Amino acid sequence: MNPQKILDHVVEQYVEILKDNLVGIYLHGSLAMGCCTEKSDNDLLVLVNNPLELRIKRLLIDKLLMLQDLPGKGIELSVVLGRYAKEFQYPTPFEVHYSELYREQYRKDTNFICGNDVDQDLSAHMTIVYHRGICLYGKEIGEAFVEVPREYYIDSLLHDLTGVQAGISKEPVYYILNLCRVLYYLQENCIASKKEGGDWGLEQLPEKYKEIIRNAVGIYSSQLENATWDHKILFDFAEYMLRKIFFLVNTEE
Repeated sequence: MNPQKILDHVVEQYVEILKDNLVGIYLHGSLAMGCCTEKSDNDLLVLVNNPLELRIKRLLIDKLLMLQDLPGKGIELSVVLGRYAKEFQYPTPFEVHYSELYREQYRKDTNFICGNDVDQDLSAHMTIVYHRGICLYGKEIGEAFVEVPREYYIDSLLHDLTGVQAGISKEPVYYILNLCRVLYYLQENCIASKKEGGDWGLEQLPEKYKEIIRNAVGIYSSQLENATWDHKILFDFAEYMLRKIFFLVNTEE
């Protein structure tokens, strides 16, 4: 199923289920930023006026479970009260959340709901919606959202880097590109996709790191099937990037 058909399906079903409670449905992530690859997921943020009944939450999830043959990492979707998009709160409360990581649990346990909690990542999602997102249905972005304060966006980015030193050898593509886009934002105030962060890193970062960045961009873009990673270079890169990132963060405080 191609991304546009997935989005059309979700919009059609959610409009029918949520009716007047729906504020809008917004696309963010690589698909919204024109950098979609075979490995990308479909990132959606749904705003509602009022809290959802448990029955409605489950119905929203069941409509996602019906989707088959999803590309990349499938769908990641959060439903948030519209007031938090206008009067930002951090970490941000959410009504219900879905990602492919929860698919089996949702499928096996009809009583399970990931919801009524807070999520640091939502500040990053809302920032991307505000600056580079696409309104698929409902209120225009400028009407529905305010800009997330910079410090909360930065905190969300740093949260996403938790475990980078231990994780970079296991997930080199993810961490290399994330480190690049975080430093890109801190140095140039540019809200970028992973692919854009990697492209920037190829232009701006030291020569000794360019091979691993090039490999990460190539694999992420499906132009390269795999790569042999030098773990010493990976750890060195992580240390170098974290030093630069935290120097800039501390300079802002």
